[in-house]
Amino acid sequence: MNTSTRVNKPPDRGRRALAVLLALSASTVALAVPGPAAAQQPAGVAAAPPPSIRWGACPKGDPPYPDPSPKAQCATIKVPLDWSKPKGAKIGIFVARHRATDPARRIGVLMSNPGGPGAPGADDALYADDPLSGYTPAMLQRFDMIGFDPRGIGRSQGARCDEAILDKIPNRPRNAAEFERLRTLNGRLADSCLKLTGQLAAHMDGESVARDMDAIRAALGERKISFIGHSYGTFLGERYARLFPNRLRALALDSAMDPDRPNAERFLTDGSTTINSALKRLATWCEKDPTCALKGKDLTAVTKTLFARADAGTLRDPGPNGPTRTKVSADRLSDFLTFALGKSAPDMAAEQLAALHTGKGEVRWIPVGSSLESRLVLCRDYDFRIRDYAQYRAIRERVAKAAPHVRYNSQALDTILGCQGWSMPPKPRPARAKGDLPPVLVANATHDLATPLPGARRMARAFPEATLFTMDVVGHWLYRRGGTEEAMRVIDAYLTRPRGK
Repeated sequence: MNTSTRVNKPPDRGRRALAVLLALSASTVALAVPGPAAAQQPAGVAAAPPPSIRWGACPKGDPPYPDPSPKAQCATIKVPLDWSKPKGAKIGIFVARHRATDPARRIGVLMSNPGGPGAPGADDALYADDPLSGYTPAMLQRFDMIGFDPRGIGRSQGARCDEAILDKIPNRPRNAAEFERLRTLNGRLADSCLKLTGQLAAHMDGESVARDMDAIRAALGERKISFIGHSYGTFLGERYARLFPNRLRALALDSAMDPDRPNAERFLTDGSTTINSALKRLATWCEKDPTCALKGKDLTAVTKTLFARADAGTLRDPGPNGPTRTKVSADRLSDFLTFALGKSAPDMAAEQLAALHTGKGEVRWIPVGSSLESRLVLCRDYDFRIRDYAQYRAIRERVAKAAPHVRYNSQALDTILGCQGWSMPPKPRPARAKGDLPPVLVANATHDLATPLPGARRMARAFPEATLFTMDVVGHWLYRRGGTEEAMRVIDAYLTRPRGK
């Protein structure tokens, strides 16, 4: 079942209510865009002139990726490395554009970010007209699609760190000594990023990227932009709205991050209870679908037995002819459950659970650990610091009680552990600038392992007026072709008519 829920603050600004999204038409008159405005600086810092932009040919795709659309244009703009020092060192931000195919009906610019952190966001424009992963022809007619690689990512002066340290960091610390070793090595890894990348490594946070986005807007000569963010890109959208509310025409946030800087326990609890509910959903499906590999069995009881065997050291990796000699720990079982249950493929998840249960078959193990980009960005945007191993163990125990069938969300735990001991501390949340925002659209799956629904609800509540659209599905990133095309239609309708006119 799909639902739209309006989340409004008290109407002290006299905002207009957002119309029901499913009734929106995709047709509208072209939006008249006033002249450009210079990018805004942090409070108390003199404004810098907008950067220049010169469009040219785009680089060819790196195999196995195809070459970009022949209609795509590319450029690099210069922005301050440290936005509090606008006259200081500059860095390059790689930008791509796919111009509106119907100039007479052009609405304006649609800037995007695909999340990660670490994804090369310019690809959204480089492949905007791809028939499988791009935008619909109707959207291509109305908008200049603008994508960019965030600072320190991809073609925007990618950050470098000593990756050899990663292999030495304990994935799941089992005692105080391992927890302190994890903190020490994370600190050394952060220091290596500063040494190999320079000060850019300390300025890859969401606020800095949001200011880069406004510099791109100014360079394009646009008074306002529309923005669509996916996953971590929703955090960038929220930061942009916080800093530049008057610069937004429309803001669509797909698979939303929690904007309220949750601590480690809340972040891990939200993700873990989502996986736990996904297991219950799988159990319900298995009771009804005759193709389920565990038909007739209680899946929650099966996982309870698997954890008991893992704790006892008797659970083995399955093989084609029976159990192998490789032990499966309880942590590895939680890792498996996170990624198997977080995908919209119940038959495959049940098949692999059956393989673990019987010892015969195959399990697709997913490597664990957070990426360098995740550490460089999220450890600055969120405060996941844990005091010591005793607090870490207490958090794990409480989370396991909240999500007893899976114990924890592996992806969330990796993110938290990657920030312990990180030598570049979290950056304060920027103050909200004065200005009127348009109604905001937040979209989320009900069972999303990466951006759980509680965080999306908080994202919607963060705005004076917002609509939360949900789909009762398992998975991440609703704006795509396939099983979630309805969300794509809703978001497209909103972007063309954000105020429902």
